[in-house]
Order: sequence, then structure tokens, then C-alpha cells
Amino acid sequence: MTEQLMTLKVLIPAGVFAQIENVAKVTLNTRDCGNICLLPHRLDCIAALSAGLLTYTEDGKSNTYLAIDDGVMVKTGLNVLVSVRNAFRGDDLKTLHKLIEQQFIDLSQEEQKYRLTSKKLESNLLSRLVELSHE
Repeated sequence: MTEQLMTLKVLIPAGVFAQIENVAKVTLNTRDCGNICLLPHRLDCIAALSAGLLTYTEDGKSNTYLAIDDGVMVKTGLNVLVSVRNAFRGDDLKTLHKLIEQQFIDLSQEEQKYRLTSKKLESNLLSRLVELSHE
């Protein structure tokens, strides 16, 4: 009898980030239970995920790493569905670290632009309210 393997599907807001067949093991970090390992015959479960590392092993291959944001995981039968805000794939941990580091730099620059725009809008709104109150 051949061993049954899982299907891992990772969703992000933009769509399907990855769908991997023949997965023998998935390891991820949950908010309540810490790191858990999902195997094909584990009971169905659902868990809130913390940002961190998701590791999966395809049948006969080495580990593959995904950096994931907060989200949720649902395991039903041989299907593992992970829905997160953001995900990055790396062939090794060093490459993944560089990708995440660059993403934080990009987000930081975007956040600075957003804050500056928000301050300008707030300032303009307050100026107009002051003008209206004097009329």
C-alpha cells in the first residue's frame, strides 16, 4: 500500500501563493501551541498562525522554507490550507533572510510615504476646519 501524502495550499490576499502536491510533512508556528508538525494521518485541526517559518517536505526531497505572516491554517484530511497576509519562498534560510530584510526596507519606505501623506492631509483638514469656524 502506498503512503498517502498531503496537498499544501498557501493563500495570500492576491491569490494562490503556492500549491504543492505530495507533501510528507508541514511544520509551522501557531499562536497557542508553538511549533506543530502536520503529518498525513494527523487529525483534522485549525490554528491561528504567528509570523515565522513554515517548512514543508515533499516526498523524497529536502525541506523547503516559506516565511509567512500572521494567518490561519486548516487541515482537513490530506489537505492543508494556509491563509496569510504575506509569504516568501527561499531555497535556503540565508536567501529567505535577505528577501525578508529587503521587504522590511521596502515596507519602511512605504510607511514613511504614507505617514507623510497622512500628516499633510490632516494638516489641510485642520486648516480648513479653522477657516470654516471663523466664517
